Amino acid sequence: MSPDPVNILEEGPRQTPVVDNPDVLVVGGGSAGLAAAVAAARCGANTVLLERYGYLGGLATGGMVILLLSLDDGNGTQVIAGLCQELVDRLEQRNAAVFPKAGEWGSDDPALIDHYRKWGLIWGGVPDRVRYSVAYEPGEFKFIGDQMVAEAGVRLRLHSWATDLVLDGNRISHVICQSKSGRQAIQPKVVIDATGDGDLLPWAGLPFEAAKVHPYRWYRMANVEAPDEAIEASAGKFFPTLGGRFFNTPGANRTLMPWGMSDHIDRRIDPTSVEDLTYAEVESRRLMMQQIDKLRGEVPGFANAYLADAADQLGITETRRLIGDYVLGADDDQRSFDDAIAVTGHWTRYGARYQIPYRALHHGAVDNLLVSGRCISVDRRVHNATKEIPACMATGQAAGTAAALAAKGSGDVGAVDMNGLRSALIMAGAILAP
Repeated sequence: MSPDPVNILEEGPRQTPVVDNPDVLVVGGGSAGLAAAVAAARCGANTVLLERYGYLGGLATGGMVILLLSLDDGNGTQVIAGLCQELVDRLEQRNAAVFPKAGEWGSDDPALIDHYRKWGLIWGGVPDRVRYSVAYEPGEFKFIGDQMVAEAGVRLRLHSWATDLVLDGNRISHVICQSKSGRQAIQPKVVIDATGDGDLLPWAGLPFEAAKVHPYRWYRMANVEAPDEAIEASAGKFFPTLGGRFFNTPGANRTLMPWGMSDHIDRRIDPTSVEDLTYAEVESRRLMMQQIDKLRGEVPGFANAYLADAADQLGITETRRLIGDYVLGADDDQRSFDDAIAVTGHWTRYGARYQIPYRALHHGAVDNLLVSGRCISVDRRVHNATKEIPACMATGQAAGTAAALAAKGSGDVGAVDMNGLRSALIMAGAILAP
């Protein structure tokens, strides 16, 4: 609902305290923002990370989207590494991840495919192959995220929302945030929008595309009897809109229930509308509990199961996308770019490879702003690949590294030396070309 133009509160001038002046401000602490902040700080930038919730990870933790889909191209070749690979390594060290080993990637062994499909790690068409995808425990992800930002020296501000910004010509001079501490301002040299929703784009006057979506709510069930047998027995029979799919998840006798009942919410919502979000929150919980009742009553193994935990963030995978200096499109599959800063496969397509150019992370109208994660400049078809957690971490790492390099100079992200940026990313373990 748009505000009534007659019913407007006129506010007088006010003074807002400036609480920090970092080299790099990352707005949003999801997977992209986590990677951006760590990368910027490791490159020597004085870095602040602003996050509205009380934890890091976004949909990868609080959204219960606890599958990394995927770090490979579907043909057995790893295409995302860097900070995402470091996260996987740390999860593995804490016995909090399940994934195929390198020798299994690309395999068409039916037994392996069946095994990893039960973990939600294989999606796509026939014939299927084993993907380098990862199932993990979200609480461990949150803990590892805390460790990574602390070790890098990032100054973390949780429970704080960005609510506006101030432009000084072609530059963002201040970002306004709101929290229990009141209205505050941060004065950064370079800003990264890692909000997922592209919150800074309209405030900065930049062009963007917007979408309405079916939201969903992932959740996990506990005390499931013989999860493997329950998965096999239910396939395609009980929830046709989901293909009957639910999955194993770390922890004994637990299952991951993906996509909630998104197809049953009766309309697409505008994820930037508080009215629509409120409707989706309440309706998705109602439908989740309706589905749980059906699981207990009809699905083998669930008679004594109970709700272990549910996402406290709606599954929103698309809102605003920047229309940047380059819009990466479906026709760019297999195309090479001189300014490539990441590459990603596609979680449902075997062999797709998108190099992501640096130009897709910014717009020349604002000198000191980069975007990362799901709001980068791509069309809707490519967005289905770049919105995934590994790709978001790859573009986040690139944005953070570029922001740190820009902050060492004028702060103009368009003036970053591309050879220097690409070399820094490679040295940090990122893959820029398959």
